[in-house]
Amino acid sequence: MSNHLRTTRGAPIDSATTASPKPSAARSTTRVPHTRTGAAWFGICAAALICVVLIVFMLQNTRSVEVTFLWMQGTLPLALALLIAGVGVAILTMVVGAARITQLRRLSRRQRH
Repeated sequence: MSNHLRTTRGAPIDSATTASPKPSAARSTTRVPHTRTGAAWFGICAAALICVVLIVFMLQNTRSVEVTFLWMQGTLPLALALLIAGVGVAILTMVVGAARITQLRRLSRRQRH
């Protein structure tokens, strides 16, 4: 095991095991650190699971509904209409969040100067 691995919290440190660690002792007292690759892998797995759930939802809601928005109107599958509405809400949330972040950055710059 490499020396840059962290020991677990609360684990007693024994000078005999730190001088010449045994493979079994090293495995029980060390943890693999969190990495960006691990976080990306977790994110990809979560996204794949969400996509599977979304596909099942869309396959179960194929009934066409009439949609009217401002001057537009038409029919489309219920799942697609809900997906478009959800994406629209997500985009609106990102715009409001970006505006708030920009506001906080400007305030922070003013306070520094």
